[in-house]
Amino acid sequence: MNWLHLLFNGPPGTPASVVWGFWVAAILTICIYSFLYKDNPLYKFAESLFVGLGAAYWLALLYHETLVPKLLHPLFPGTSGDPVQWIRIIPGILAVFMLLRFFPKISWLSRWALGFIVGMYSAVNITGFAQADFVAQIHATMTTPLNSGGALAIILNIIAIVGVCATLIYFFFSKEHKGVLGGFAKLGIWFLMIAFGASFGYTVMGRVSLLIGRMQFMLRDWLHIIE
Repeated sequence: MNWLHLLFNGPPGTPASVVWGFWVAAILTICIYSFLYKDNPLYKFAESLFVGLGAAYWLALLYHETLVPKLLHPLFPGTSGDPVQWIRIIPGILAVFMLLRFFPKISWLSRWALGFIVGMYSAVNITGFAQADFVAQIHATMTTPLNSGGALAIILNIIAIVGVCATLIYFFFSKEHKGVLGGFAKLGIWFLMIAFGASFGYTVMGRVSLLIGRMQFMLRDWLHIIE
């Protein structure tokens, strides 16, 4: 009876809204994991609900965090006394062009906005990627002294330098990979595979941690089986 009381009422002092929230979250979790058995209507319902709520949340967030402060307020400052930023009309027009996708006769205008977004996004991310990953790694490889630490640190520094050089040689296609150059290129492949494997393992570890979190919620917060 005590366990049933905790299940339907929660610990003493727990609001009823929190208890019902636990029940809704638990039922939706079970619906999602029911896909492990087979595809079924419960899973489709939970999936559609998740996608719909996510889309609604991001739409509201974009409206309050992007559209209002970065477009509407600069164009219509009201009584704040700030000058009207007419330059904001350009992104506003492009935003309207994106919505013209729903009108077949003038949907071609959306390509202008889409092309601008893809071009700017690619340029910004390529620059950021080159600076954060490429240039920064080369700078760290060239400036970090080999004897920065104990024997283990020296060995790791040497491995890092050899790995960077071997990986760069693998992507050097101006000369055929034969002899010493081919050996370093094969070594670069090993370093790449180790890096990809570590990245994949990190991703799997993150998914497993999410599973553990859900199981802790189900067994501790909802069923009160574990402390």
